[in-house]
Amino acid sequence: MTTASGTYAPKPGAAPLPRMIAAQAALEARMLLRNSEQLLLTVVIPTLLLVLFSSVDIVDTGKGKAVDFLAPGILALAVMSTAFTGQAIATGFERRYGVLKRLAASPLPRWGLMTAKTASVLVTEVLQVILLTVIALALGWSPHGNPAAVLLLLVLGTAAFSGLGLLMAGTLKAEATLAAANLVFLLLLVGGGVIVPLDKFGSAGQHILGLLPISALSDGLRDVLQHGAGMPWGDLGILAVWAVVGLAAAGKFFRWE
Repeated sequence: MTTASGTYAPKPGAAPLPRMIAAQAALEARMLLRNSEQLLLTVVIPTLLLVLFSSVDIVDTGKGKAVDFLAPGILALAVMSTAFTGQAIATGFERRYGVLKRLAASPLPRWGLMTAKTASVLVTEVLQVILLTVIALALGWSPHGNPAAVLLLLVLGTAAFSGLGLLMAGTLKAEATLAAANLVFLLLLVGGGVIVPLDKFGSAGQHILGLLPISALSDGLRDVLQHGAGMPWGDLGILAVWAVVGLAAAGKFFRWE
């Protein structure tokens, strides 16, 4: 700002909201990608599982190539590892160390901070999906189906897991979040239809486990990408319910300090 005398006068004030959210999202994404533990969880483990179980006949995945069954489940696992496990642990420790409390006092509104965190998750997931798709194609994967259905499943899955991750991070202590998030990750890896087909758990177990968000996401992706189905409305409905409930609960019960 220039005065009548030609000198400059300061014009303090917050940056426009979209710019603040974009800057915070970029920072969150860089922090996530620089964290070796998070990279192990979000990139290395899904990649190793995909290569190992596609190359070695360990689990009976039914007719056809193993990679055709495994690739959709591993994509679902990648979404869960980033939106739920990784975000819950990182946010839990940020809350413990007072980072969230300090950010809440900045011009960036609290909902803007959560939007930035979600955006950073989406950026990471895009990189994950590209990497896993390239590896799966190299292993002989032959995907089918409607890309729009795949995108909708991934977006709803991200919303569902993000809400649950933020709910856990905002209500439990950091150490409890670390333990619980990793335990849930392992349990859903085994019982969520990612690697082991749900029909291996019997009729009753299959119906119960099928209501989990990881099962709905992996089965929906599998129906589209392996079997060429249209919109998997049942799985989309389950994910939508989890997304609404998780995000609403996180918004209500999240504690910033």
